[in-house]
Amino acid sequence: MFEGVIPAIITPFKESGELDEEGLRRNIEYLSESGISGIVPCGTTGESATLSFEEHKKVVEISVECSKVNVIAGSGSNNTNEAIDLSKHAEDVGADAALLITPYYNKPTDRGMLAHFKSVAEVCNLPLILYNVPSRTSVNLKPEIVAELAELETIVGIKEASGDLGQVSRIIELTQDQDFAVLSGDDGLTIPIMSLGGSGVISVVADVAPKKMVAMVNAMLEGNLKEANRIHYQLAPLIRALFLETNPIPVKAAAGMIGLAAGFLRMPLVPMSEDNERILKEVVDALGEFA
Repeated sequence: MFEGVIPAIITPFKESGELDEEGLRRNIEYLSESGISGIVPCGTTGESATLSFEEHKKVVEISVECSKVNVIAGSGSNNTNEAIDLSKHAEDVGADAALLITPYYNKPTDRGMLAHFKSVAEVCNLPLILYNVPSRTSVNLKPEIVAELAELETIVGIKEASGDLGQVSRIIELTQDQDFAVLSGDDGLTIPIMSLGGSGVISVVADVAPKKMVAMVNAMLEGNLKEANRIHYQLAPLIRALFLETNPIPVKAAAGMIGLAAGFLRMPLVPMSEDNERILKEVVDALGEFA
């Protein structure tokens, strides 16, 4: 379950602001047939910060209902009780695992981080993946804290998006004797993280180029670095373009360009600038057929 390519899926909205449930189902069906290992609904890419509690739960329910691959439900919060509620809901509706972001804005201490994640693990039997992305949360989940949490039976991995390969190496070093997965949270660092011992990527790029990402990661899993590098450099312009502006602004634009249900962004996110959208369109067109 925690190996390979796992797209962090977008959440399509109608112009009215409502969740586009049919579009969400179509997107999941498209991704499910591309060789991916799973999907992550309600992560950062899914605009979880602006989903209501009811919408969040509905997206997870739809994902479980129609996905042909594993569903790792985003269920994190900076409110521990909310994280518990969302994680228990994911378990109740049949998700395969849950992804828990570090508490943002509150800036908890190391002891606070331990208390937060342990509180969720104590009441939820679902496999839990930690998510470290300091650029979004302003806090960093230190390798020593990850190693302590990895001792808990239900905490089975981490999505590492610190951008610090030294930190990734240390996490793998400290957890190498445990059944603990380290997944890249940064498309551009997938190959180096896998070279250190990572097992795959929770990906933004895979929303629009899933088969190419799967081919790259499979090459790494098979030990074929030359082929993996070839695909990486083929995808490099897309990786850069998808982060010209705050995620998920560009990936929703790109999804619309290739005919997926992208819909509208929720404020305070707004559409790409014309100049950046032009760059993105050129990259998407140059890469050709994505499916």
